[in-house]
Amino acid sequence: MFFFTICGLLLPALIYQVNASPHNAQPKHRLGRERINLNSDWKFRRWEENPDGLIYDYRQDLKNLTDVSILKPWILPSGNDFIKDNSKHYQRPEGNPGSNVTFVQNDFDDQCWTSVTLPHDWAIAGPFYAEPDGEAIVGGGMGRLPVFGVGWYRRKLHISNDDKNKQIQLELGGAMSYAMVWLNGKLIGGWPYPYNSFQLDLTPHLQFGQDNQIAIRLDNPVDSARWYPGGGLYRDVWLTKTEHTHVNQWGTRFTTRDVSNDSAVIDLQLSLGNTANYTSKVSVVTEIYRSNTVTGQQGRMAASFPATTVEIEANDKISINQTLLLSSPQLWGPPPTQTPNTYIGVTRLLNEAGSQVDVYETRFGIRKFEYTGDDGLRVNGERVRVQGVNEHHDLGALGAAFNVRAAERKLEILRELGVNAIRMAHNPPASELLDLTDKMGFLVFDEVFDSWERNKTANDFHLIFSDWHEQDLRAMIRRDANHPSIMVWSIGNEVGEQNYTQELTEIATTLYAIAHDEDPTRPVTASMNFAQPGNNGAPFPDILDVLSINYQGEGIRDTPNYAVTKGITTKPAYPLFHEDQPDKLIWTSESASTVSTRGTYFFPVTDDGGAPVNDSSGGNTTLAQVSAYELYSANFGSSPDKVFATQDQNTYVGGEFVWTGFDYIGEPTPYYTSRSSYSGIVDLAGFKKDRFYLYQARWRPDLPMVHILPHWNWAGREGQVTPVHVFTSGDEAELFLNNKSMGRQLLDQYKYRLRWDDITYEPGELHVVSYKAGKFWAEATVRTTGPAVSLRLTADRQSISADGVDLSYITADVLDSQGSVVPTANPEIEFSVSGSGEISATDNGDPADLVAFTMMALCYFLISGGEAFLTNALQRCQTLDKKTGIVTRINCIKKIADYVLAAVATFFGAYLITAYLRNRTSLSDHKQKYPRGNNRVLSLLKITLWDSLMLVLMCYPEIGHMKNGEANRANQPGAESPRGYLS
Repeated sequence: MFFFTICGLLLPALIYQVNASPHNAQPKHRLGRERINLNSDWKFRRWEENPDGLIYDYRQDLKNLTDVSILKPWILPSGNDFIKDNSKHYQRPEGNPGSNVTFVQNDFDDQCWTSVTLPHDWAIAGPFYAEPDGEAIVGGGMGRLPVFGVGWYRRKLHISNDDKNKQIQLELGGAMSYAMVWLNGKLIGGWPYPYNSFQLDLTPHLQFGQDNQIAIRLDNPVDSARWYPGGGLYRDVWLTKTEHTHVNQWGTRFTTRDVSNDSAVIDLQLSLGNTANYTSKVSVVTEIYRSNTVTGQQGRMAASFPATTVEIEANDKISINQTLLLSSPQLWGPPPTQTPNTYIGVTRLLNEAGSQVDVYETRFGIRKFEYTGDDGLRVNGERVRVQGVNEHHDLGALGAAFNVRAAERKLEILRELGVNAIRMAHNPPASELLDLTDKMGFLVFDEVFDSWERNKTANDFHLIFSDWHEQDLRAMIRRDANHPSIMVWSIGNEVGEQNYTQELTEIATTLYAIAHDEDPTRPVTASMNFAQPGNNGAPFPDILDVLSINYQGEGIRDTPNYAVTKGITTKPAYPLFHEDQPDKLIWTSESASTVSTRGTYFFPVTDDGGAPVNDSSGGNTTLAQVSAYELYSANFGSSPDKVFATQDQNTYVGGEFVWTGFDYIGEPTPYYTSRSSYSGIVDLAGFKKDRFYLYQARWRPDLPMVHILPHWNWAGREGQVTPVHVFTSGDEAELFLNNKSMGRQLLDQYKYRLRWDDITYEPGELHVVSYKAGKFWAEATVRTTGPAVSLRLTADRQSISADGVDLSYITADVLDSQGSVVPTANPEIEFSVSGSGEISATDNGDPADLVAFTMMALCYFLISGGEAFLTNALQRCQTLDKKTGIVTRINCIKKIADYVLAAVATFFGAYLITAYLRNRTSLSDHKQKYPRGNNRVLSLLKITLWDSLMLVLMCYPEIGHMKNGEANRANQPGAESPRGYLS
């Protein structure tokens, strides 16, 4: 039924709306300034070895190359705007390196290259390298995907003669990595650090009235990261056109002070430029508008800065400072107790004739952050305990290529969990992600570097730190400073210089000074995993405004279960830091590092203090899986229970950022044979692990909830002890097994889970009733299911934009005959879609599965060309053979009523198409041409018969045929597959 209904009803809409795709749309014009998206029409090719004799600079993996051109001297000047001392600006040498490389030349034929649309991650399609670490070109640490190599991107760019008096800039949101850009064969600049956004001036090298050739070279070294970096132009690319007199890049800075519900002072700093060879005189007007908290659209004007007139000398820049007092401001703050209100500042430049020459919009918020030693973080006077998570930049099966809907979905799941803060680990994020955190009200810990001069991997940022640290730090802060969600700048993560006094002092104080010079309104921090007050005299805690400690707060390897591991050992360090720095806010910037595989359970089960993973403690090396009792951690980590207890015992602690919110590609501790991490509260596909409910119980105490683990499908364990744990936001609970009470337990102080460790397994039903203050609070049930017999497919949204970018996530649940999810099912599933949609990627959330993301099971579904609607089933139903467990497809149309509805829908769709194609624009036209009755119907059928046939033929072909190739693994005693939900 769904197949014909969707085709019949949607195709007319697709025909009418296909031209609305942003790739075909004309740019939205504004007088004086245009910003045009350049994500479409790129050609791409990647090489594993250097194909062109060009390098940024020598490094370890290039030491054997000879006869190469080093481009570093030509790239360094690209960062001059971010070097405060003009005497330290770099001068571009003579010459035009790379001009002899055919890829940069206008007449090079790139038709055999791959056509791509940005954002693009060249590595995510795989395949995975399955060889052991040490043998694989890319091991588990970087996700076992082909991230390395040299990639070239090429695109034509037509610039009109009307733009001859414009300034034209190319903006790259992020390029992985060592970006170098040529225009019409001329090297115009680049930026080595892959996580920062940057802008290059195209103006001097453009050919007006004709096509121009952009060529971008990227170089991803092996061993360049500790996690999956992705590869390519993985964020948006834009073209910005302005007049000679304009607001400079990131040229507005709104800050607020003296904030209350009654009033707030808004300070504005403007940076204006004039690239003409004559003095420019302009009037400057900035108006403040309210912004709709749901749509983000501009509302009524709230205030206006006084108009001012300025003169800007030829080829010069100036700065303007203005102040206003706003009455009754709508404050930005984190939900649920506050609302993330924002304002839009609209800055206009008018020439002497009164014509508008530039308009620049800036979204900002009014809020007051206070950072205290005894009371943690206060937002607008309210103490807000930080309930944060760390997030790497990848988006699961989509890789590093940024997608707004994918990021929004992540934040929605984290909001459901109770998260109110995100640490951007360990690099500047996409600016669009910060737009989402502003809109949704998440607090942000914005971090710039993972390493300084001491390396963590052979080819990481330490290679360019000395040349680029100032430019990269200033660029991040200038780009991000107007985002109200950002509460702190971080200058480093677990840097190797922590205990080296002289190196640390020099670098840390330099970065600290740069950050405060760029933004004196926010504190500066860095994450410390072994630096402590008085530790070898290292002054790290003294230098920082906020104390961010990793794992030390709850203690590292300080309990008997962790005595078998080697490394740093510390007792809970909150008191040590607080006694030494009593006035500084302390929080944990990385906590727990608990690891698990969703739906997998091993026995026996450890105590609440947790234990490191090994084959006798929560792990299975053969399966590369970790028990989801949520008590096992990395060697340096802890159980969530231990983290909660140490924080509750030290009430001045401002909160925590759990490592991590979602699993991420790479760094698969403890099993580096795998592709992705185990540390997420949510798995890589976005499915909740049991740990989700433990944190939700703590972070959302007013939400009635209770959760039981494990599942109750344990054939072969009859009569064996199978512990049952319960997470609840209540304060006590009673457990029933097959209607028999197993006892009622109370959550005592420093106790965060209820444990029935002596339950003997028998098939049937587990039921738990939770209470709060003696009254019913919540209940949950887990049952032994029957065998898998069918699938249920559910879309996360009923409609998505048909722009080739928006996504719907479709979940496949494996069900028994009663409609219950079978937690031990592990079938192979095929996905297909008909029509204008395509399957972007699939995933099942299993860190050990090395099947390519284009061949696995949550379906990432997008539509291009017209509005499209999704049902909760795909165009072909699927069922499971009860005997073999093999997936077989069956026709969705089973009943005569379905045939009738499908036929009517198809006929009506063809009817509309016919009317459209033959300029019969309305039903009334047909009524006039065809009399009522059989003659009219027969006449219309003659006209639409061929159209109907064509419609069915057009709708039927499958697009994006995908397959979930689950790795076959032997079931071992005490182990269960994590794939009851397929993602």
